[in-house]
Amino acid sequence: ETGHQNAYFPLFIPLSYLEKEAKHVEGFAKECAVVTHHRLVQNEEGKLVPDGELEEPLIVRPTSEMIIGEMFSKWIESYRDLPLLINQWANVVRWEMRTRLFLRTTEFLWQEGHTAHATREEEAREETLKMLDVYVDFIENVLAIPVIKGEKSESERFPGAVSTYTFEMMMQDGKALQGGTSHFLGQNFSRAANITFRDQEGSEVHAWTTSWGVTTRMIGGLIMTHGDDDGIILPPRIAPTHIVIIPLIHKEETKNAVFTYCRELKEKLSKIEFDGAPIRVIVDERDVRSGEKVWSWVKKGVPIRVEVGPRELEENILSVVKRTNGPKEFEQHTEEQFFQTVSEQLAAIQSSLYNRAKAFRDEHLVKVDTKEEFYEFFNSNKGFAYAHWSGDSAVEEMVGKDLSVTIRCIPLEGEKEKGTCPFTGKPSPKRVVFAKSY
Repeated sequence: ETGHQNAYFPLFIPLSYLEKEAKHVEGFAKECAVVTHHRLVQNEEGKLVPDGELEEPLIVRPTSEMIIGEMFSKWIESYRDLPLLINQWANVVRWEMRTRLFLRTTEFLWQEGHTAHATREEEAREETLKMLDVYVDFIENVLAIPVIKGEKSESERFPGAVSTYTFEMMMQDGKALQGGTSHFLGQNFSRAANITFRDQEGSEVHAWTTSWGVTTRMIGGLIMTHGDDDGIILPPRIAPTHIVIIPLIHKEETKNAVFTYCRELKEKLSKIEFDGAPIRVIVDERDVRSGEKVWSWVKKGVPIRVEVGPRELEENILSVVKRTNGPKEFEQHTEEQFFQTVSEQLAAIQSSLYNRAKAFRDEHLVKVDTKEEFYEFFNSNKGFAYAHWSGDSAVEEMVGKDLSVTIRCIPLEGEKEKGTCPFTGKPSPKRVVFAKSY
């Protein structure tokens, strides 16, 4: 829909490629995994040791701006070659001192986009903001997580970018999670990679480039936003399974009848649509106790659980439990009632998860006007603080050192309320979002 072409670029990047963009190197140097040898040999003790040192070390991809830029410089010659819109699904390696499942791992999967354009504002920055909106649409409407869109402060920008745009999510512990970023790179990377084109007047011009990406960190955000003490809760629009049917077998003589009905029920439900596709249904026919089956699906977060036993067959009812309710909060439906309302029930679960997360975020997002209020809030509360900021980076250093708080973003939306920075006393054009984060 956005016109980008899928491509794949090498995992190993020559060190000289990264050295072309100074700020980029500085930002990623401490996180890079480096390949220095091309083989292993056995030493005298029989142990494997590296051998065959490479003439030039190879960096295991931390991000792909420079290697993709190298190819852009070969592919682009004229304004007629622009815009060039590339998307890549890949793995990335960045050394992490303290790993945290899904949030910070040494290797992770991501999607990254890279584009080159003929003009700055009309195309390149517009592309940057468009892809930010694509991400936000997915996060809010599919993952049911409310976000705050904004621009990063200079100290939080992607290394080498002119502007970095982000969307921030609030987890249930009040900490912020950066969901993804979209970078306007200006001509910084095109100059470093020599990405030039002949414009309509015949002049040689450096292209304007962008990059943007999201990672498996979104899975962590999904779990921490919607999960409870019983396990994860999956919004129906992302759930691999919408409905699990659990046969309740109390006596061997009822087994065939119950299983037969459950299979027929699955076939009927699979013909009903939700969100433009057939409802995804499974029957749990594993030879384990019913209680074990129930709790395994509760923990997996399947939106709707249907239990069917001899009583349900006899009374012509279905015992239905929504994952957003308690594990034993049953609703009784006739088969006809359930078929007529199941799509609406799934849509209601989707909406309720978003609304619940938004209500929690709004409740824990407060305006703070003095330094004392700011410190008191983060010492004794959880959540985000809207506070004025004059743009002084020393403020970021101070609250980071004292409270482990950072500026998450300068909001793109909302009122531009002028005021006074509570830390410096200088004028402030608007409030920004401060929070502790992952």
